[in-house]
Amino acid sequence: MNNLQEQLEPFKVTIKNINININIHIIEIECITSEFKSFMDDSLISIYLGNRNIDLSLAKQKLLNFINTKSHNTQMGAIAEFFIHLYAKTMNMKQECLMSNLEEGSIKKGFDGYYSHGDTEWIMESKSGTIDTATISHHAKVSEAYRGLESLLSGGSTNNPWENAYNHASHRDVNPKDTIIKNIDKFSIEFDNGIFYQVKDFNIIPSSTIFYNGAMSVDIEDILEKVEPLVDKFEFQKLEIICISKKSLDLFLDYLED
Repeated sequence: MNNLQEQLEPFKVTIKNINININIHIIEIECITSEFKSFMDDSLISIYLGNRNIDLSLAKQKLLNFINTKSHNTQMGAIAEFFIHLYAKTMNMKQECLMSNLEEGSIKKGFDGYYSHGDTEWIMESKSGTIDTATISHHAKVSEAYRGLESLLSGGSTNNPWENAYNHASHRDVNPKDTIIKNIDKFSIEFDNGIFYQVKDFNIIPSSTIFYNGAMSVDIEDILEKVEPLVDKFEFQKLEIICISKKSLDLFLDYLED
């Protein structure tokens, strides 16, 4: 099938539709335009803190304070996660989690993202790195994200990712009797009882973000050529692969400081 070059406002994205259940999204972020800034302004509080009555300036400061206290790798991970949540909004996915951790000052445990789209539920795992890393590639990071989901779902973590997802979903603007809450609660109880699942049972979003250091050169066809074969190796119900190339780490930090 042909690639579809789109402007899913405010994103510059190329989407490869494999079939009705599989899409690959290649996103380029070279600058924060006024339109992009406005979109982030409208979305940041909801993405980071959920349904909170808080000023944007305070939310930006809280996020900036969190990022500034973390290691370079954690900074990359947090910023990558934000932009995936942001892009998910253009996919009409409802974020059923918070970007912030419920434990003040620590990083989030469990799934990086949990979404609903109509009557379907989606789990996202995000991996990121810098272009300076010798072996960096989107297909390697997507594979790493997929393996992370495999491990979490099959009981490879001592931390119950479903319990974390339940607590996060409970802080969103949802009814406690909502199907999503009930589903997550069921999975959490089963996890504690040693009942695990396989990644093939879920709709998944393995995601990759690569940060450049200034000048950005993105070969979309090369990325697709290397990422697309992963589809045949992965197991899933439905699959959305997201690959983000971002000009720099400072692009977002500058926005928060503005």
